[in-house]
Amino acid sequence: MRAMILAAGRGERMRPLTDHTPKPLLVVGGKPLIVWHIEQLARAGITELVINHAHLGVQIEEALGHGTQWGVSIQYSPEKVALETAGGIAYALHLLGSAPFLVINGDVYTDIDYASVQLTQDKLAHLVLVDNPVQHPEGDFCLHNGLVEAEGRHKLTFSGVGVYHPHLFESVTKGEPAKLAPLLRQAMQTGHVSGQHHHGVWHDIGTPERLLQLDIALKKQQA
Repeated sequence: MRAMILAAGRGERMRPLTDHTPKPLLVVGGKPLIVWHIEQLARAGITELVINHAHLGVQIEEALGHGTQWGVSIQYSPEKVALETAGGIAYALHLLGSAPFLVINGDVYTDIDYASVQLTQDKLAHLVLVDNPVQHPEGDFCLHNGLVEAEGRHKLTFSGVGVYHPHLFESVTKGEPAKLAPLLRQAMQTGHVSGQHHHGVWHDIGTPERLLQLDIALKKQQA
């Protein structure tokens, strides 16, 4: 299975840190955020990677190269203007192939076992959900008997990690911005989105304060 790391976001909430450094290259626990993902993917045996970028994207290519130092192969999907999640994925489909592929938000930190995230043949998407963090108490979707549903009483938060079938993006015009949530909600209506609840480590690195908190916690673990 191939994997795509989403790295094209501007990171407005992370300013001024992201004025000169793309968000995925911000350092936490001694290494860039995106490197944590690359190392985890390599350990899971997922070595064919695609990374999209827009804001200061050249820095990402210069920092990561072809991925050889981590035992992976990296291809890049540069975007002149950030195409949002679904638009960015659709734009990179020619690099991802015709089989289901894993997608990871580049601005999260997690211990999710990427090898455990799998898509069954009759589904278009499989999402990893987590407990709602303080900054997102309302959650996103519900998980019921292995299926993800748009509405319900006990919502969980989408972790930004999922496996998708290319067919999910058939309606997206290549090169046009498009959001992922409407595509997922449409697929949920027909029972084509499965999911799992991750109970381990997950952090959304959305602000400089959360980046600092995670950095301190990781350095304590490493001490």
